[in-house]
Amino acid sequence: MNLNLRNAVITNVSGNNQQELQDTIVDAIQSGEEKMLPGLGVLFEVIWQNSNNDDRTEMLTTLEQALKK
Repeated sequence: MNLNLRNAVITNVSGNNQQELQDTIVDAIQSGEEKMLPGLGVLFEVIWQNSNNDDRTEMLTTLEQALKK
């Protein structure tokens, strides 16, 4: 079976509004299921690719600070 995970995740959330996207992300995190991690990775990839350098720096700063705790 040839499953393109990126396309499947993007197709699944395309057209969702902000609340629906937030619900998807929160549900994936709260479920604690490892099978949800690739989907979150795809969503992060979309965010990263559509962010400018300032936004990327802010994300990296937030990530760095969170990982120091």
